[in-house]
Amino acid sequence: MKNSLKLVLGAFIALTFSSCNDFLDINVDPNTPAQPVLDLLLPATQVSIGVHIGGGATNRIATVIMQHATQNGPSRFELTGSTFQTPWNGIYSEALNDLEIIIREGTAKSQWSYVGIAKLEKAYTYSVLVDLWGDVPFSEASKGDGNLSPKFDKGADIYKAVFTLIDEAVADLNKTPYVSPGNADLFYKGDRLSWIRAANSLKLKLLNQIRLVPAEQARVKQEINALIAGGQLILTNAQDFTFKFGATETPQNRHPIHISDYRATKDFWMDQGFMERLYNADDPRLRYYVYRQTSNAGVNFTRTSNGYGGRFTGDPTGAPADNAVRATFGIYPYGGLYDNNPISNLPATNVFLTNTGTNTPANFRVVTTADGTGAGIFPIVTASMVQFILAEAALTLGTTGDAKEYFRNAITLNLNSINSFVQAPGNSGTQLSATTITNFVNDRLKKYDDANAAGKLSAVMTEKYISLYGNGIESYNDYRRTGIPTLMAPISPLNPFPLRFTYSQRELNTNTAAPAQNNFVTPVFWDL
Repeated sequence: MKNSLKLVLGAFIALTFSSCNDFLDINVDPNTPAQPVLDLLLPATQVSIGVHIGGGATNRIATVIMQHATQNGPSRFELTGSTFQTPWNGIYSEALNDLEIIIREGTAKSQWSYVGIAKLEKAYTYSVLVDLWGDVPFSEASKGDGNLSPKFDKGADIYKAVFTLIDEAVADLNKTPYVSPGNADLFYKGDRLSWIRAANSLKLKLLNQIRLVPAEQARVKQEINALIAGGQLILTNAQDFTFKFGATETPQNRHPIHISDYRATKDFWMDQGFMERLYNADDPRLRYYVYRQTSNAGVNFTRTSNGYGGRFTGDPTGAPADNAVRATFGIYPYGGLYDNNPISNLPATNVFLTNTGTNTPANFRVVTTADGTGAGIFPIVTASMVQFILAEAALTLGTTGDAKEYFRNAITLNLNSINSFVQAPGNSGTQLSATTITNFVNDRLKKYDDANAAGKLSAVMTEKYISLYGNGIESYNDYRRTGIPTLMAPISPLNPFPLRFTYSQRELNTNTAAPAQNNFVTPVFWDL
């Protein structure tokens, strides 16, 4: 079974990043199966979520918009009908179609573990679609030949259905007898309580997402308090709802970002503003997030800096010949290299980002596919995210608990998750010491204590933004909801900041019920 799952993941990734627009049938044709095999369909849906949401243009473009990395077009807000065509088609034709089959067949066979997991995956997938596109096909979607032109439902209505799906998923997971899917479940190996924690944590995230909707505020506070009291949330890093990529090239199942940038040609630059944000804030995560290929690269191919050579967002100039010298993605969360080389001109006042214990002599190198494992992750909902959400809710809604303690826990969990990642099999990186973690967290808490109410929320959301490196979608959601952190103005934008994504042009061309192309300066329903 392990080898077959690797083949599924490899096929999906290779397919997603090729020029081909067709999609692979996984073992059986999931749209017209004679006898659907749930053990094969379930991992296929999870791979599709990992690839099309976590590794595809959805997360990649959100990452650029939120200035964790940069590309010429998206950083200038150049979005067209073809920008998201592949993930849109993949999400609908693969993940959601297969999930409907699992729900239908699993219900008929009383396979409630499969049904509960599938409903939760469906809830997450539709929440992402609404968050990014607004109104999308829902009630008439995934009907096969029965409806080839499904209507676009209102985002607010879909969210209501999503909350219902989450509640149904928990109810199904609690039904007896519970038969675990085992290794067919790539997330939790069929562990029932882990899925219930993930369901409650996803619900928490979505409740917080709609906290600005006037009609929802009383319910949001009440239900968040109920989730806190219930105690069944993701509270440790071991419980994280995270998609894990593999480490092999044949079949190819590495993180798509590792595939795209640990090669001679690269798709991205590191965002200069983000690197400087971490550098100037004495943030030790810089060594884990970014790997420098040389010691003295700077902005736009200059050779007079400290190796953190990237581009500022919205830079309209052509690509310089800098593939071998620009900084690239590091070990976390993409499975690249940990940067343990000395950094020139570090301020003497630095406490956390220092040159203590670095390579002597330096060991910079141009990265290749042999560097790192590529066994990265896409963090969907993590313990750190949960604590940041609870801190935000406590500050803005007055929900149960101490916002400062939630803030403390959130940063601590994020740093410890990086430690665990770099010590995972095949990875190699220096762990942050317990003393460093404690002192760094206390430093951030001191700034939190010194701030007024608005400053406290800013501290929470800024630290969350940094910790969300690897999940640009959630950063994008947070920024639209709060306006935090302050982002650098693009040098030469082609359009205003996008408040939603553009629809797939293929969908608009083939679906007779489709609306006009998205006006991407119109906010989604919860962005008030």
